[in-house]
Order: sequence, then structure tokens, then C-alpha cells
Amino acid sequence: MNPRPHHRPLTPGDRFFESMEDGVDPARLAEAADRAAVLLVRGARRAGDDEIADRVLHLADTEGIEVIAEVWSNRPADSVAGCLWRLYLLRSWVYADPVAVAREFEAGRLRAPVHEVVAGVADPPGPDELRAMVDQVLRGIAASDFADVLLRAASFARVVATGRAELHDTDTVAAARIQQVADQLDHAARLELAGQLG
Repeated sequence: MNPRPHHRPLTPGDRFFESMEDGVDPARLAEAADRAAVLLVRGARRAGDDEIADRVLHLADTEGIEVIAEVWSNRPADSVAGCLWRLYLLRSWVYADPVAVAREFEAGRLRAPVHEVVAGVADPPGPDELRAMVDQVLRGIAASDFADVLLRAASFARVVATGRAELHDTDTVAAARIQQVADQLDHAARLELAGQLG
């Protein structure tokens, strides 16, 4: 009987390791991102503390929007984590270009008056008023009903998208993207009201 030939054990090549970034399991990272978002929203609201509301509001300032994006930007729009990403994105956008956003809000508010009222922007809606409104909305994560936060943010985004589409010198693709964010936040608010937002 011939002896069985000896085979060296197979070792994974470089391509095997290319799929593993920093040894982090994507499924576990997604689970951690979702858990952190839920704790941030549900835990902050239970605490009802002004200091916690301020910390939630300034999370993007202290940690950086890039860090938040890395954790939450790939989460579904109908998840708490996905909602937080969209809310912080809206706030960062308003702070980055408040004059242009105020101009777009002004152009859209006559065509979307109901949404203007829900958004709750002071009249006239200048850059300072928009910054104050978006801060008040995010502060609501810790201080009020999360569905209200989502509905106000959705209405604000809808008014701005309407205004952007009205202005001839702006990008209609960007207006459609803002409208999509508005629709996603509105849908998430309905899920939250039904107790189905995870």
C-alpha cells in the first residue's frame, strides 16, 4: 500500500485578508451602531437633563461629522441610527452654509406653508433663525418626542427642497436628494409613532 502523499495545510492568501478591514466584523459594527443610536435617543429622553440635551446637540461638533458618518451613514433610513445620521447631516449643512439655506427656505415656504409651520422657523427665516431652529430640533432628541423631532426635520427639509427647486441657479439633483431625506424622515416618524422604529 502506497503511503498517502503529504499535503501542506492551506493558508489564506492576501485576498482573504483584504475583505477584513482592521479585524472589525461589519455585522457587529452595524449592531453596535444601532445600539448606540437607540441608547442615545431613548436614554437621553428618559434623563430629561439640559446638560445631556446639549451634549446630544453638539455631538457632531465634539466628535466630528466624519466620525458620526463612519458609524451611522450606512444604516437604513428606517432605523434610529439612520435617522440620527440624517439629522446631524441637516444640522452640519445648515451650519456650513446658513445664508444659502435661508435663501432656499425663503423661496420654498410660500409653496409649502404647512411644512413651514411644522418646521417652526422664526419669521423672517434668516441664517441665525435657521441655526437656532435646527439646534432646537436636535435638542428635542433629549427633550421631546422623537417622532416630533423627525417630523420637524422632515418639514424643514421639504421646504428647503421646494425652495431649491424653485431657484433657477441651483442644482435640481441636490433638491431631489434633500426631498428624499425629507421623505425618509417623515416615514421614520410614522414608524416611531407606531412603535416600529428600531
